[in-house]
Amino acid sequence: MQEACLRAYRSIENYVDGNTRAWFLTIVRNAAYSWIEKNKPERLTSIEDLSEEARQAIDNNLSAVGAMPTPEEALIIKAQAVRLQHAIDALPVHLKETFVLREYHGLSYREIAEVSSLPIGTVMSRLSKARQSLLTHIEEDGR
Repeated sequence: MQEACLRAYRSIENYVDGNTRAWFLTIVRNAAYSWIEKNKPERLTSIEDLSEEARQAIDNNLSAVGAMPTPEEALIIKAQAVRLQHAIDALPVHLKETFVLREYHGLSYREIAEVSSLPIGTVMSRLSKARQSLLTHIEEDGR
């Protein structure tokens, strides 16, 4: 991403009015392909070229990572995600903002305090209230 931003910065003079997003995504795409070309292995190895022990190790690791969920499991996961999204949408704006900054964007308490111009204690309190509200909402929704 840094490389793409540098390329965009260097070529900003060549940009002609148009779709800025498409222009930048083209630069990102080209940077990604350049990186892939530069860092690709010199020789590709097919799974058929591996020893039986190596193939077994790969199979074991893939099964340890987890198999694809069954259609029923996928439906349950989707339903749970919808319930969680409804619970988040039901939060008051000040709690939702703090929760989203922490859980979706991964900001630290200090960073959230800076972004929101709040004391850290208030951030911690709001997160606690948001989480408790989510738990209550999801429990009530499940009944």
